[in-house]
Amino acid sequence: MIQTQISKTLSIGDGCPLTLIGGPCVIESGDFTLKMAEEIAKVCDRLGVSFIFKSSFDKANRTSINSFRGQPIESGLKILQRVKEEVGVPVLTDIHESHQAVTVAEVVDVLQIPAFLCRQTDLLLAAAATGKVVNVKKGQFLAPWDMRQVVRKLEAAGTKRILLTERGTSFGYNTLVVDFRSLPQMRSLGYPVVFDATHSVQMPGGQGDKSGGQRQFVPYLARAAAAIGIDALFMEIHEDPDNAPSDGPNMIPLAQLETVLRQIINVRNCLEVTPALV
Repeated sequence: MIQTQISKTLSIGDGCPLTLIGGPCVIESGDFTLKMAEEIAKVCDRLGVSFIFKSSFDKANRTSINSFRGQPIESGLKILQRVKEEVGVPVLTDIHESHQAVTVAEVVDVLQIPAFLCRQTDLLLAAAATGKVVNVKKGQFLAPWDMRQVVRKLEAAGTKRILLTERGTSFGYNTLVVDFRSLPQMRSLGYPVVFDATHSVQMPGGQGDKSGGQRQFVPYLARAAAAIGIDALFMEIHEDPDNAPSDGPNMIPLAQLETVLRQIINVRNCLEVTPALV
């Protein structure tokens, strides 16, 4: 497997420590974003977990026209730049349109392609052309083996700096389910695999004008993914999810982060000394 290098001191893949990709769903303000990055970084430092801060400057796929989307691209990128400089961690954010790729790549370390857009060829090619790491979330509508074509598009654009993320599959209306076979199936494509534990419990559009979620199941799914084998864990984290403007029902509270990560580390440690069963 290719190790994907995020920064001079952080790589994701075989033989690398667990990486947490985490942060609030959307950038709410500069001070709040910086505070969350600092607090999550402290937890990761205590546990020896590598950390990439995640927050979206714009959530272009909100359920309702009235939903909070975030910040204009200029101010959003300035906030992410502050996180990089003041907290000293790599940052990740979503892009939704191909013309955003070059501008966003001037600041962030990882460009993320949202699940709904994972087959958008021009968006993939534009992201790859920046030379930055590209994290593609597998669409809720795709089989894991369909991600091979996504990988081929990125490779055709000249990059092998790729991460692939599982975030659940549509299961009827307003519900997602995780087929954990997808983790080794996507990993067989040769790139590190990330498990998105919080969007996997999302209930898209489940509250009519916004999405619902079942955050109480995040620790269970995260432990299961760790037991199967993942290279990084993606979780959206908020100090007060019940009052968050986006994705509150599926984000985990900051106060619970250390406990959840300790559980994941324990599972991974068991795997390191236990022979594979198959």
